[in-house]
Amino acid sequence: MKREVRFFRKPDGREPVREFLTDLNKRDRKSVGADIRRVQDGRDLGMPLVRHFSPDLGEIRSNSSRGAIRVFFTILTAPVIVLLHAIFKKSQKTPSADLNLAQGRAREVQAAERAAERKRNRT
Repeated sequence: MKREVRFFRKPDGREPVREFLTDLNKRDRKSVGADIRRVQDGRDLGMPLVRHFSPDLGEIRSNSSRGAIRVFFTILTAPVIVLLHAIFKKSQKTPSADLNLAQGRAREVQAAERAAERKRNRT
């Protein structure tokens, strides 16, 4: 089943993951995009491509000419993948600040999804 992919949008309208990907060179952007598409298509949802931190948060593990790239995501109920945060990974351990940011965004997106569902059920 193919999932829709959305980008997390900040209150000011910026989409940090889209900006991160846009800043990559064409070859790296194509490589990361192919990995995102594999997850979108429901393929390779485990290691080595995808690592799950919790039921609501995972990372797509890609490589680029500049090193390892991690794209954090959450999956909503109406099969939608929301890309939350992206980084160049420079060490073995995921930096806690980046992980905390992705977790906060996942909670925000999940809460908005629940609120929208409650609103739909009331009408």
